[in-house]
Amino acid sequence: MLLRVKLSVVRSLLMTGLALLLAACATTEDKTAGMEPAKIYADAKDEMSSGAYDKAIVLLEKLEGRAAGTPLAQQAQLDKAYAQHKSGEGVQAVATLDRFMKQHPASPALDYALYLKGIVNFNDNLGLFGSVIKQDLSERDQKAAKDSFEAFKELVSRFPDSRYTPDARQRMVYITNSLAQYEVHVARYYFNRGAYVAALNRAQSALTDYRDVPAQEEALYILMRSHDAMGATALRDDARRVLEKTYPNSSYLTQGFKPRQDPWWKLW
Repeated sequence: MLLRVKLSVVRSLLMTGLALLLAACATTEDKTAGMEPAKIYADAKDEMSSGAYDKAIVLLEKLEGRAAGTPLAQQAQLDKAYAQHKSGEGVQAVATLDRFMKQHPASPALDYALYLKGIVNFNDNLGLFGSVIKQDLSERDQKAAKDSFEAFKELVSRFPDSRYTPDARQRMVYITNSLAQYEVHVARYYFNRGAYVAALNRAQSALTDYRDVPAQEEALYILMRSHDAMGATALRDDARRVLEKTYPNSSYLTQGFKPRQDPWWKLW
């Protein structure tokens, strides 16, 4: 009797395993088999339009292989990068774009590839700045912002007449201002904690690395206050003279640090 029960259990497990195996085979069946490349692309665009970027990525990868060596395959690669970006796969999107630019250096869509690469890192940059208040500011990474700037810079330099260039220029200004303000924000963070040497270094970085940006006014004020806190009166007075000459109506000289209403990065 016990043996019959065991055999029944084994038989049941085998049947269940077989059913699962068949189901897995069914789900991995290539539904694009026999489809024309144009149809695959149309289906991928439909998925993207409905926000199903993960499904679109699968279709576009199929299309890259089926239409290899054709303009449609190149378009599929660009669309895949966009879908990866929209689905939050920024690293994969940048890798796809870098591969596209390496494989097709003479493509008429190269300006768009550079622009999209800048956008991918730009949005990552916004996420970086968006959470900056909540983290140790001395440990933040500005790589995404700088990578975004470099992509836009190359676009503007190589394709000055591109339809994407005007927007890229605006974003470059934003990134420059944001990076400078970031340095000042960190400098203020250190100053408020009595780390005056660190505050001096970050304020000086904002002044030397970023020209003609709004953040320079506060950077000069932090420089002045840090020298004063360290007893370096001559350097304090030098910083004050520069601040007064550059910003004669600076409210920092009369009111000190400004209270922050909203995070500084909410600029775009």
